Amino acid sequence: MHVVEPSRLHWPRAEDGGVNPRIAIIGGSGLQTLPHFRILEQIPVTTPWGAPSTPVQVGTLDGVELLFLPRHGGARAIPPHRVNYRANIAALAELGARHVFAFNAVGGIDADFPAGKLAVPDQIIDYTWGREHSFWADDTGELLHVDFTQPYDGGARECLLRGARAAGVPVVPRGVYAATQGPRLESAAEIRRLRQDGCDLVGMTGMPEAALAREKNLAYASLALVVNMAAGIAAAEITMAEIRAVMAREIPRAVRTLAAAATHAAGELRTP
Repeated sequence: MHVVEPSRLHWPRAEDGGVNPRIAIIGGSGLQTLPHFRILEQIPVTTPWGAPSTPVQVGTLDGVELLFLPRHGGARAIPPHRVNYRANIAALAELGARHVFAFNAVGGIDADFPAGKLAVPDQIIDYTWGREHSFWADDTGELLHVDFTQPYDGGARECLLRGARAAGVPVVPRGVYAATQGPRLESAAEIRRLRQDGCDLVGMTGMPEAALAREKNLAYASLALVVNMAAGIAAAEITMAEIRAVMAREIPRAVRTLAAAATHAAGELRTP
């Protein structure tokens, strides 16, 4: 992998009394920028799998050193099926991330997940196709089978749950995330199938991101915001205006949760 050498990075390094970010936040729809995040530098990164969605931002949030990367890019949004998930995860890993908290906007399938609810899912089912799902997908002569029994890291999930409690934000501490192809929303029949499969939430960006993080040995967990009830569950047709209204109302609670989770993770990383 090619990345800017540490000696050429412009932010103050840990050995000089500066920062050494080992926690990353991946922003999703509605979180292209991270409120209250003090950016020290933006690092262009190239990887064997191409460039990430944007330069990786280095900075601090509530005093915690962070990397931040919006998976959909900047003002010109990258649709979920076109995101370069491999480059995103590889860039964060190369820059030193150990904990990764991903923000995902999702639809609610189960009644326990109404619009506006935050959840920390514990399982995922992958319905996507045609995406680059592994760093080992090319003919490299190597083969890696990672264990994916628990797709989200237990320690990272606990940081999110503790962060939510510290921030006074109610969250559902479970959920099966259905990762669909997008960029269109699902049909009512597709949602019925997902419900029969045991899914509680439906989104378009959960995979292959989670699996790639596992391949890079990153402690990865998701904070999911339900922005609408899924097709056939909602009483009326889903509109982008309603989705944006939920995001505008609930994103501040998500950011408080992510910030508190990062604080807990930073404490764990400092513990010998």
